[in-house]
Amino acid sequence: MDVIVTPTPKLQGDLQALSSKNYTTRYLLVAALAEGTSTVYYPAHSEDSDAMRRCIRDLGATIEEDDEKIVITGFGNHPSNVKQLDVGNAGAVLRFLMAIASLSPEVTFINRYPDSLGKRPHDDLIDSLQQLGATIEHREGKLPITIRGGNLKGGKITVSGNISSQFLSALLFLTPLLEEDSEIEVLHDLKSKIVIGQTLEVIEQAGVVIHASEDLMHYRIPGRQKYEAKTYRVQGDYPGSAAVLAAAAVTESDVTLRGLSETSKQGERAIVDVLRMMNVPLTHEDSVIRIQGNKQLKAVEFDGDAATDAVLAMVAAAVFAEGTSRFYNVENLRYKECDRITDYLNELRKAGAKVEERQAEIIVHGRPEGVEGGVEIDAHYDHRVIMALTIVGLRSKQPIRIRDAHHVAKSYPIYFDHLKALGAQVEWVE
Repeated sequence: MDVIVTPTPKLQGDLQALSSKNYTTRYLLVAALAEGTSTVYYPAHSEDSDAMRRCIRDLGATIEEDDEKIVITGFGNHPSNVKQLDVGNAGAVLRFLMAIASLSPEVTFINRYPDSLGKRPHDDLIDSLQQLGATIEHREGKLPITIRGGNLKGGKITVSGNISSQFLSALLFLTPLLEEDSEIEVLHDLKSKIVIGQTLEVIEQAGVVIHASEDLMHYRIPGRQKYEAKTYRVQGDYPGSAAVLAAAAVTESDVTLRGLSETSKQGERAIVDVLRMMNVPLTHEDSVIRIQGNKQLKAVEFDGDAATDAVLAMVAAAVFAEGTSRFYNVENLRYKECDRITDYLNELRKAGAKVEERQAEIIVHGRPEGVEGGVEIDAHYDHRVIMALTIVGLRSKQPIRIRDAHHVAKSYPIYFDHLKALGAQVEWVE
C-alpha cells in the first residue's frame, strides 16, 4: 500500500515511544540460547522482532506471550534440526541466526525479498563461520544460504567490520557456546561500534563473559559457557523515535515523547544532540523529550557512524535548515535494505530537496522555505526511507505519495498511527 502525506503545519500531542527493536531481537536470542525460562517485558512488535520470534520457535524455543511480555524456554546450545528458516527481510536476524544455525547439521535460509535483503552481502560472516568449521553454500555471499555445521571449533578467527557490525555480533553470540576458547580479531575498520556495545551489554546481562579490548577490535571468549535464564525489560527505541522527533522539529509543534532514557547506549540517542545543535527548542528529562518546534532550523555537521539508524531522519530535518549540512562517515548506509545514500537522495531530489552525495557523505543544502513536493516517490522497500520521506512531506508545498509505505512495519508498524495522533495528514491508499 501507498501513503499520501499532505503538508501539515502543526503537530501536537503526547506519545509513548516504541520499544527498542535492537534490544528486543537480542533479548529474544539470548533467551532462546539459555537453558531454562526467561521473560522479556515490553518487547517490540515489528516485522524484525516477529521474524526472530518465528525463527527461534522453529529452532526449538517455547514461546508464550501476552500484552506486556514474552516468556521463552530456550534450547541452549542444541537447536532443533530444522531444514529451512525464513527471516523475512530482517538482516540482523539473518546474520545472528546464521551463526546459531552453525550449531545444527544443515539449515537453509530462504530468499523471500530478492529486491532487498536478497541483494545484501554476507561474505564476511560466511568467511568467519568457515574458519570455525562450518560448510556454507551461497550465491556470491547472498541468499539463499545453506549452512552445514554441528561440529564447530573455537580458536582464532577474524571478521571484517567495515561493512556491518552485525557479523561481529553474530560471532559474539555464538562463540561462548563452543567447546574451545575463541579469539576474535576485527579486520579493517569496525562500523557502528556503539551497536556492538549493545550486543556486549545484553550478553553480559545473560551471564556470559566476553573480554573485549577497549577499542572493540579484539575479543577473548572462554568456551563451554551457558546463557542464563533471566528477566529483561526492553527500553524505548531511539531509531524509530528519531523520525517522530525530526517531524516535530520541522513543523510548528508541541510534541512529547516518553520512555527514552537519557543514559541509553543506543547511538541514535544522538538525535537529541543534533536537534539541539540545529536550534530546535527541546527538553530531555526523566526519559521524556518535549519539542516545541518553530521551523527555525540551523545547519549541522555530524559523524553519523554512531547513530546510523537516525541519519536519514536527521537529513530530512536538514532539508529545511538554514545553510549547508554535512553527514559524514556514513558509508555503511549503502549496505542496508537499500542504498540509503543514492536511493534516498534520488527520492529527496524528486521532492525538491537540494542534496549531494559522496561515497561516505550526505550533503544537504537547506531550503527553509520548504520543498515543492507534488510527486510520487519510491521508498525502495526500506522502513527508514519511508519514515524520513514522510518528514519531508510534512513541509512540502504539495502532497507526496510514498509507494509501498506498508514496509514501515519492519520496525515501526504504528508509525503512521502515531503521526496521525499528532495531527499529521497522512492517508493510506491502494
